[in-house]
Amino acid sequence: MRPYSGEKLCVRCFCLSIENKVRVTIAKYDMLRFDDKIAIGVSGGKDSVALLHIMTKLEESFPNAKLTAVLVDEGIKGYRDEALKIAEKGCRKLGVKHVVVSFKEMFGYELDELVERLREKEPDGGGLTPCAYCGVLRRRALNSAARSCGATKLATAHNLDDETQTILLNILHGDPLRIARVKPVSSSTHFSFVCRIKPFCEILEKETTLYAYLKKIEFQSIPCPYASTALRNDIRTMLNRMEEKHSGLKYTTYRSAEKLWSSIENKAKAEKQKNCKICGEPTVNEICQPCKMLQSL
Repeated sequence: MRPYSGEKLCVRCFCLSIENKVRVTIAKYDMLRFDDKIAIGVSGGKDSVALLHIMTKLEESFPNAKLTAVLVDEGIKGYRDEALKIAEKGCRKLGVKHVVVSFKEMFGYELDELVERLREKEPDGGGLTPCAYCGVLRRRALNSAARSCGATKLATAHNLDDETQTILLNILHGDPLRIARVKPVSSSTHFSFVCRIKPFCEILEKETTLYAYLKKIEFQSIPCPYASTALRNDIRTMLNRMEEKHSGLKYTTYRSAEKLWSSIENKAKAEKQKNCKICGEPTVNEICQPCKMLQSL
């Protein structure tokens, strides 16, 4: 009879609890159907590779479901190259098909090139940050790649920390109606949008990090070189300090936004979606945000 190992039991129990949390979240928000074709955004960071492992495990119980990993190469020298290698290695190890899309191919710029243009245009550092451009273009790249794969759902690894940061960002940017988009399941009905789901939306970042460490999952730990320029970075620091003093604050912030979703959505629905005059992608304006950004360069 093997001796009892409390440490090994605790590790196994913690990992099972995180996997169970994901199952509960998926069921609670009715995220998936048994025959969904799921695209997973995999960056090579701790959250996305942890989600890939858990979703691969869940897929084993649903033979009609299909997983495809989507890797976006933004073009950040010395950072994204390593992350892509880690992501590709993880996909091969799990036997998950993956596709790679790049900013250069889709938009004509690598992010590094785009940042150089921004610095030439705004030498004083005014205007939008590199993260603002990257976020908008990355969302477009993920959606286009998922649509090309024939996916019915696009899963991203946004955790509870990410969601609460976005809620506060929208308020501080003076655009509270965008809080309606911080949802576990996207509500857009436009045919060009792949329904986006967030299985980690109620799981803390420190939990996904610990899960990845305990499962010995390889991931990139170096932060993006442009992250320090973003307001999100300051909000992350503030929320972490507040959470230390007032445990549960991130959950209550998320629950507060949850109560507002329905009323905000009703107002947001008044803005009808149309097709962008330049690229044809859906937008509430004549020209979509990615095209506006690229035109400004």
